[in-house]
Amino acid sequence: MKKKIFVTRRLLKENEEKLKELFEVTLNKDDKIYKPQEIIDGSKNFDGILSSVSDPISADTISKLSSSIKIIANGAVGFGNIDIKAAKEKGITVTNTPDVLTDATADIQILLLLGASRKAYEGRLAAETQNWKWSWDFLLGKQMSNKKLGILGMGRIGRAVAKRAKAFNMEIHYHNRSKLSPELEDGAIYHKDLKSLFKQSEFLSINCPATPETTKLVNKETLSYLEENTVVGNAARGDIVDDDAMIEALKSGKVFAYGLDVYNGEPKIHPEYLKLKNIFLLPHLGSATKRTRWDMAFRATKNLEDFFSGNKPQDQVN
Repeated sequence: MKKKIFVTRRLLKENEEKLKELFEVTLNKDDKIYKPQEIIDGSKNFDGILSSVSDPISADTISKLSSSIKIIANGAVGFGNIDIKAAKEKGITVTNTPDVLTDATADIQILLLLGASRKAYEGRLAAETQNWKWSWDFLLGKQMSNKKLGILGMGRIGRAVAKRAKAFNMEIHYHNRSKLSPELEDGAIYHKDLKSLFKQSEFLSINCPATPETTKLVNKETLSYLEENTVVGNAARGDIVDDDAMIEALKSGKVFAYGLDVYNGEPKIHPEYLKLKNIFLLPHLGSATKRTRWDMAFRATKNLEDFFSGNKPQDQVN
Protein backbone atom coordinates (compact mmCIF):
# COMPACT_ATOMS: atom_id res chain seq x y z
CA MET A 1 0.00 0.00 0.00
CA LYS A 2 1.34 3.44 -0.95
CA LYS A 3 2.21 5.88 1.81
CA LYS A 4 0.07 9.01 2.03
CA ILE A 5 1.80 12.37 1.50
CA PHE A 6 0.27 15.80 2.09
CA VAL A 7 1.81 18.43 -0.22
CA THR A 8 1.44 21.97 1.08
CA ARG A 9 2.11 23.95 -2.14
CA ARG A 10 1.61 23.35 -5.85
CA LEU A 11 4.72 21.89 -7.49
CA LEU A 12 5.81 21.80 -11.11
CA LYS A 13 3.72 19.33 -13.08
CA GLU A 14 6.59 16.87 -13.60
CA ASN A 15 7.28 16.79 -9.86
CA GLU A 16 3.66 16.15 -8.99
CA GLU A 17 3.49 13.32 -11.52
CA LYS A 18 6.57 11.71 -9.95
CA LEU A 19 5.05 11.96 -6.49
CA LYS A 20 1.84 10.30 -7.70
CA GLU A 21 3.86 7.38 -9.07
CA LEU A 22 5.39 6.73 -5.67
CA PHE A 23 2.76 7.78 -3.14
CA GLU A 24 -0.89 8.49 -2.55
CA VAL A 25 -0.80 12.28 -2.54
CA THR A 26 -3.06 15.19 -1.75
CA LEU A 27 -1.98 18.16 -3.84
CA ASN A 28 -2.62 21.86 -3.39
CA LYS A 29 -4.09 22.55 -6.84
CA ASP A 30 -4.95 26.19 -6.07
CA ASP A 31 -1.54 26.83 -4.45
CA LYS A 32 -3.23 28.28 -1.42
CA ILE A 33 -0.97 29.22 1.48
CA TYR A 34 -2.27 27.05 4.30
CA LYS A 35 -2.68 28.25 7.84
CA PRO A 36 -1.26 25.98 10.57
CA GLN A 37 -4.66 24.48 11.37
CA GLU A 38 -5.20 23.67 7.69
CA ILE A 39 -1.92 21.77 7.63
CA ILE A 40 -2.93 19.90 10.79
CA ASP A 41 -6.37 19.03 9.42
CA GLY A 42 -5.25 18.37 5.84
CA SER A 43 -2.52 15.92 6.85
CA LYS A 44 -4.66 14.01 9.36
CA ASN A 45 -3.86 10.28 9.19
CA PHE A 46 -1.18 10.88 6.53
CA ASP A 47 2.32 9.41 6.70
CA GLY A 48 4.35 12.43 5.64
CA ILE A 49 4.30 16.10 4.61
CA LEU A 50 6.14 17.75 1.74
CA SER A 51 6.37 21.35 2.93
CA SER A 52 7.73 24.60 1.56
CA VAL A 53 9.60 27.51 3.09
CA SER A 54 6.31 29.45 3.25
CA ASP A 55 4.86 26.99 5.78
CA PRO A 56 5.45 27.93 9.44
CA ILE A 57 5.44 24.58 11.22
CA SER A 58 5.84 25.56 14.86
CA ALA A 59 6.13 23.43 17.97
CA ASP A 60 2.42 23.96 18.56
CA THR A 61 1.58 22.79 15.03
CA ILE A 62 3.82 19.75 15.37
CA SER A 63 2.24 18.80 18.68
CA LYS A 64 -1.15 18.66 16.96
CA LEU A 65 -0.09 16.64 13.90
CA SER A 66 -1.39 13.10 13.59
CA SER A 67 0.83 10.49 15.23
CA SER A 68 0.97 8.84 11.81
CA ILE A 69 3.16 11.68 10.43
CA LYS A 70 6.73 10.37 10.45
CA ILE A 71 8.54 12.78 8.13
CA ILE A 72 8.40 16.40 6.99
CA ALA A 73 10.35 16.83 3.76
CA ASN A 74 10.99 20.58 3.47
CA GLY A 75 11.48 21.81 -0.08
CA ALA A 76 14.16 24.38 0.78
CA VAL A 77 17.80 24.59 1.76
CA GLY A 78 16.75 26.18 5.04
CA PHE A 79 14.49 24.70 7.68
CA GLY A 80 13.96 27.66 9.99
CA ASN A 81 10.23 27.43 9.29
CA ILE A 82 10.11 24.11 11.17
CA ASP A 83 10.67 23.61 14.89
CA ILE A 84 13.34 20.92 14.58
CA LYS A 85 13.49 20.19 18.31
CA ALA A 86 9.74 19.65 18.57
CA ALA A 87 9.79 17.39 15.51
CA LYS A 88 12.58 15.28 16.96
CA GLU A 89 10.81 14.97 20.29
CA LYS A 90 7.72 13.70 18.49
CA GLY A 91 9.76 11.26 16.41
CA ILE A 92 9.29 13.12 13.13
CA THR A 93 12.23 13.18 10.72
CA VAL A 94 12.89 16.49 8.97
CA THR A 95 14.81 16.84 5.70
CA ASN A 96 15.81 19.78 3.51
CA THR A 97 17.14 20.22 -0.03
CA PRO A 98 20.74 21.52 0.06
CA ASP A 99 23.11 21.86 -2.91
CA VAL A 100 20.48 22.14 -5.62
CA LEU A 101 19.78 25.86 -5.17
CA THR A 102 23.33 27.01 -4.41
CA ASP A 103 24.11 28.47 -7.82
CA ALA A 104 20.72 30.12 -8.34
CA THR A 105 20.84 31.81 -4.94
CA ALA A 106 24.45 32.93 -5.38
CA ASP A 107 23.47 34.51 -8.71
CA ILE A 108 20.68 36.44 -6.97
CA GLN A 109 23.05 37.62 -4.25
CA ILE A 110 25.37 39.14 -6.84
CA LEU A 111 22.33 40.75 -8.47
CA LEU A 112 21.29 42.23 -5.11
CA LEU A 113 24.73 43.72 -4.49
CA LEU A 114 24.98 45.10 -8.02
CA GLY A 115 21.40 46.36 -8.12
CA ALA A 116 21.81 48.15 -4.79
CA SER A 117 25.26 49.58 -5.45
CA ARG A 118 24.44 50.88 -8.94
CA LYS A 119 21.11 52.47 -7.94
CA ALA A 120 19.02 50.16 -10.12
CA TYR A 121 15.75 51.13 -8.42
CA GLU A 122 16.37 54.85 -8.80
CA GLY A 123 17.50 54.25 -12.36
CA ARG A 124 14.27 52.46 -13.21
CA LEU A 125 12.24 55.33 -11.76
CA ALA A 126 14.24 57.85 -13.77
CA ALA A 127 13.92 55.83 -16.98
CA GLU A 128 10.15 55.59 -16.57
CA THR A 129 9.84 59.38 -16.58
CA GLN A 130 11.34 59.42 -20.11
CA ASN A 131 12.79 62.85 -19.48
CA TRP A 132 15.95 62.07 -17.53
CA LYS A 133 19.08 63.95 -18.49
CA TRP A 134 22.66 62.68 -18.39
CA SER A 135 25.09 64.65 -16.25
CA TRP A 136 28.45 64.04 -14.65
CA ASP A 137 26.84 63.36 -11.29
CA PHE A 138 23.65 61.58 -12.43
CA LEU A 139 22.80 58.63 -10.14
CA LEU A 140 26.38 57.92 -9.14
CA GLY A 141 26.62 54.47 -7.63
CA LYS A 142 29.36 52.52 -5.97
CA GLN A 143 31.60 50.35 -8.13
CA MET A 144 31.77 46.72 -7.03
CA SER A 145 35.02 45.70 -8.71
CA ASN A 146 38.29 45.78 -6.75
CA LYS A 147 36.50 46.14 -3.41
CA LYS A 148 36.52 44.09 -0.22
CA LEU A 149 33.57 41.70 0.08
CA GLY A 150 32.65 40.40 3.51
CA ILE A 151 30.67 37.17 3.54
CA LEU A 152 28.63 36.38 6.64
CA GLY A 153 28.27 32.60 6.49
CA MET A 154 30.72 30.73 4.28
CA GLY A 155 28.64 27.63 3.56
CA ARG A 156 27.83 26.34 0.10
CA ILE A 157 26.08 29.52 -0.99
CA GLY A 158 28.62 31.83 0.62
CA ARG A 159 31.44 30.06 -1.19
CA ALA A 160 29.52 30.25 -4.48
CA VAL A 161 29.11 34.01 -3.95
CA ALA A 162 32.86 34.29 -3.28
CA LYS A 163 33.62 32.45 -6.51
CA ARG A 164 31.47 34.86 -8.50
CA ALA A 165 32.86 37.90 -6.70
CA LYS A 166 36.37 36.98 -7.77
CA ALA A 167 35.33 37.77 -11.35
CA PHE A 168 35.00 41.37 -10.06
CA ASN A 169 38.51 41.12 -8.62
CA MET A 170 37.10 41.46 -5.11
CA GLU A 171 39.11 40.62 -2.02
CA ILE A 172 37.12 38.03 -0.05
CA HIS A 173 36.74 38.13 3.73
CA TYR A 174 34.42 35.90 5.76
CA HIS A 175 33.07 35.01 9.17
CA ASN A 176 31.85 31.51 9.87
CA ARG A 177 31.18 29.31 12.89
CA SER A 178 34.60 27.82 12.25
CA LYS A 179 37.55 28.48 9.99
CA LEU A 180 37.41 26.57 6.71
CA SER A 181 40.14 24.39 5.28
CA PRO A 182 42.55 26.17 2.90
CA GLU A 183 40.94 24.32 0.02
CA LEU A 184 37.44 25.62 0.86
CA GLU A 185 38.70 29.09 1.75
CA ASP A 186 40.29 29.41 -1.68
CA GLY A 187 42.23 32.49 -0.64
CA ALA A 188 39.49 34.11 1.47
CA ILE A 189 40.51 35.78 4.74
CA TYR A 190 38.90 34.44 7.92
CA HIS A 191 37.60 36.73 10.68
CA LYS A 192 36.88 35.19 14.04
CA ASP A 193 34.35 37.83 15.04
CA LEU A 194 31.74 40.01 13.36
CA LYS A 195 33.36 43.30 14.31
CA SER A 196 36.55 42.41 12.48
CA LEU A 197 34.66 41.27 9.38
CA PHE A 198 32.30 44.24 9.24
CA LYS A 199 35.14 46.77 9.56
CA GLN A 200 36.80 45.26 6.48
CA SER A 201 33.63 44.99 4.38
CA GLU A 202 33.02 47.57 1.68
CA PHE A 203 30.34 45.16 0.47
CA LEU A 204 28.61 42.70 2.81
CA SER A 205 26.89 39.50 1.69
CA ILE A 206 24.55 37.88 4.23
CA ASN A 207 24.48 34.12 3.65
CA CYS A 208 24.27 32.50 7.09
CA PRO A 209 21.40 30.15 8.01
CA ALA A 210 18.44 31.34 10.05
CA THR A 211 18.79 29.99 13.59
CA PRO A 212 17.92 31.33 17.05
CA GLU A 213 21.57 32.42 17.29
CA THR A 214 21.49 34.42 14.04
CA THR A 215 18.14 36.15 14.63
CA LYS A 216 18.80 39.91 14.39
CA LEU A 217 22.51 39.21 14.18
CA VAL A 218 22.75 42.30 11.98
CA ASN A 219 21.51 44.93 14.42
CA LYS A 220 22.23 48.46 15.61
CA GLU A 221 25.43 47.42 17.39
CA THR A 222 26.86 45.24 14.65
CA LEU A 223 25.92 47.74 11.93
CA SER A 224 27.95 50.33 13.83
CA TYR A 225 31.05 48.26 13.04
CA LEU A 226 30.68 49.01 9.33
CA GLU A 227 32.57 51.82 7.67
CA GLU A 228 30.45 54.53 6.06
CA ASN A 229 28.71 53.74 2.76
CA THR A 230 28.83 49.94 2.88
CA VAL A 231 26.60 48.04 0.44
CA VAL A 232 24.68 45.11 1.97
CA GLY A 233 22.90 42.21 0.25
CA ASN A 234 20.66 39.63 1.95
CA ALA A 235 19.60 36.48 0.12
CA ALA A 236 19.53 34.35 3.28
CA ARG A 237 16.60 35.06 5.62
CA GLY A 238 14.84 38.24 6.70
CA ASP A 239 15.01 37.60 10.42
CA ILE A 240 18.82 37.79 10.41
CA VAL A 241 18.48 41.57 10.06
CA ASP A 242 16.92 43.99 12.53
CA ASP A 243 14.83 46.02 10.09
CA ASP A 244 14.57 49.13 12.25
CA ALA A 245 18.35 49.25 12.70
CA MET A 246 18.95 48.70 8.98
CA ILE A 247 16.50 51.45 8.02
CA GLU A 248 18.25 53.84 10.40
CA ALA A 249 21.61 52.90 8.84
CA LEU A 250 20.23 53.47 5.33
CA LYS A 251 18.92 56.90 6.27
CA SER A 252 22.15 57.95 7.98
CA GLY A 253 24.46 56.80 5.19
CA LYS A 254 26.17 54.14 7.29
CA VAL A 255 24.75 51.72 4.69
CA PHE A 256 24.99 53.13 1.17
CA ALA A 257 22.37 50.75 -0.21
CA TYR A 258 20.66 47.49 0.70
CA GLY A 259 19.58 44.72 -1.65
CA LEU A 260 17.22 42.13 -0.22
CA ASP A 261 15.32 39.12 -1.47
CA VAL A 262 14.00 37.97 1.92
CA TYR A 263 11.92 39.63 4.60
CA ASN A 264 10.64 39.40 8.14
CA GLY A 265 7.05 38.15 7.88
CA GLU A 266 7.14 37.93 4.10
CA PRO A 267 5.35 38.62 1.85
CA LYS A 268 4.89 41.68 4.07
CA ILE A 269 7.71 44.21 3.91
CA HIS A 270 8.59 46.78 6.54
CA PRO A 271 6.78 49.89 5.25
CA GLU A 272 9.82 52.14 5.76
CA TYR A 273 11.80 50.16 3.19
CA LEU A 274 9.22 51.13 0.59
CA LYS A 275 9.85 54.83 1.26
CA LEU A 276 13.59 54.59 0.57
CA LYS A 277 15.34 54.92 -2.77
CA ASN A 278 18.68 53.38 -1.75
CA ILE A 279 17.07 49.95 -1.74
CA PHE A 280 16.80 47.09 -4.24
CA LEU A 281 13.97 44.65 -3.59
CA LEU A 282 13.15 41.23 -5.05
CA PRO A 283 10.26 38.92 -4.02
CA HIS A 284 12.24 35.91 -2.72
CA LEU A 285 13.58 34.82 -6.11
CA GLY A 286 16.74 33.08 -4.85
CA SER A 287 15.75 29.64 -6.14
CA ALA A 288 13.43 30.88 -8.89
CA THR A 289 14.71 29.07 -11.95
CA LYS A 290 12.75 26.18 -13.44
CA ARG A 291 15.69 23.81 -13.14
CA THR A 292 16.30 24.68 -9.49
CA ARG A 293 12.67 24.40 -8.43
CA TRP A 294 12.42 21.05 -10.23
CA ASP A 295 15.56 19.85 -8.46
CA MET A 296 14.28 21.00 -5.07
CA ALA A 297 11.01 19.09 -5.37
CA PHE A 298 12.80 16.05 -6.80
CA ARG A 299 15.24 16.08 -3.87
CA ALA A 300 12.38 16.33 -1.35
CA THR A 301 10.65 13.43 -3.11
CA LYS A 302 13.85 11.37 -2.99
CA ASN A 303 14.11 12.00 0.75
CA LEU A 304 10.55 10.73 1.19
CA GLU A 305 11.27 7.70 -0.99
CA ASP A 306 14.44 6.83 0.95
CA PHE A 307 12.72 7.25 4.31
CA PHE A 308 9.80 4.98 3.49
CA SER A 309 12.17 2.42 1.95
CA GLY A 310 13.83 2.08 5.35
CA ASN A 311 16.93 4.10 4.48
CA LYS A 312 18.20 7.27 6.14
CA PRO A 313 17.42 10.23 3.87
CA GLN A 314 20.58 11.90 2.58
CA ASP A 315 19.32 15.32 3.76
CA GLN A 316 18.06 14.50 7.24
CA VAL A 317 18.61 17.45 9.60
CA ASN A 318 17.44 16.05 12.96
